[in-house]
Amino acid sequence: MAESDGQERTEDATSKRLQQAKDKGQVARSKELASVSVLVCGAVALMWFGEDVARALFSVMERFFSISREEIYDTNKLLEIVGGALIALVFPVFLILITLFVAALAGAAGLGGISFSSEAAMPKFSKMNPMSGIKRMFGMQSWVELLKSILKVSLVGGMAFYLIEGSKEDLFQLSLDTYPANIFHSLDILLNFILLISCTLLIVVAIDIPFQIWQHANQLKMTKQEVKDEYKETEGKPEVKGRIRMLQREMTQRRMMADVPSADVVVTNPEHYSVALRYDQSKDAAPIVVAKGVDHVAMKIREIAREHNIDILPAPPLARALYHSTELEQQIPDGLFAAVAQILAYIFQMKQYKKKGGTKPELDESTLTIPDELKK
Repeated sequence: MAESDGQERTEDATSKRLQQAKDKGQVARSKELASVSVLVCGAVALMWFGEDVARALFSVMERFFSISREEIYDTNKLLEIVGGALIALVFPVFLILITLFVAALAGAAGLGGISFSSEAAMPKFSKMNPMSGIKRMFGMQSWVELLKSILKVSLVGGMAFYLIEGSKEDLFQLSLDTYPANIFHSLDILLNFILLISCTLLIVVAIDIPFQIWQHANQLKMTKQEVKDEYKETEGKPEVKGRIRMLQREMTQRRMMADVPSADVVVTNPEHYSVALRYDQSKDAAPIVVAKGVDHVAMKIREIAREHNIDILPAPPLARALYHSTELEQQIPDGLFAAVAQILAYIFQMKQYKKKGGTKPELDESTLTIPDELKK
């Protein structure tokens, strides 16, 4: 997309893009780390278990060269000798092989972790395009590989020359040593050479790992438009989100209207606000707001209240305070307890008056105290 619309890839890859790349097997990898891990661990494994392998080989060869005439013509005996020789070699060789296997696995997973992707294993016909191949031959990756190869040859050659120069006396001493001491001495020198030369390649690894991380991040960079498109896909288009919010509001309003019949009183600002309150002493610790709204919703609340014979009481300051300081299905603020208590007491007295008669109760709105911080 960036190439088609002329935009540059300047934005870091998002977490979604990184996960998609990982699912496709596109992770930062360092071949140098894997190969050097095998070389170094292989050299250490030979130093640890090489003597056991040598002794096993020595015993095998000694047994093979001492086979008698009778044993040669006895097939069962010959198979027994060969089997015993192989068994003697299995354990020390297995230790070296398992060390190499663990080193190869750790080296491959050291950068990028362990990742399995069937898509990465599928053949890509685009790589068979000659023009793409020529482009890769003269691309940045090819130049980097060339520089790494030159550096590896220089490091290996330089370290080998340095070791040979520093080990001249030991090398000349080999011709004076007696058998089999000279064999073991030469093997010690050789293994030390292999280990030290392999360790010099760690310099290449230290250069290659940051480069592979940078290159991987650079390949996955996105254009600003791609980031916007992904955000839209993840979060949803504004029109869809607006539609969802509208549906959510409608559902909330329907539930709210269904709760209005359970209210004890609806406190109103005659022009705009309506707040329905419920107080059930058996289950409510304090009055609860079951519905609230402004304008059209406020009128709808009053309409439902009239249908269910719920008292509607104008109290503009209290209605505004209740609307702005409360949420649905929550208790009213402490500061409004006294005013709401007066309202509920008045409603209770009115119900008693309508049933039994007597002196008609009156509510003095000036006595409804609203804290300054709750006034709207």
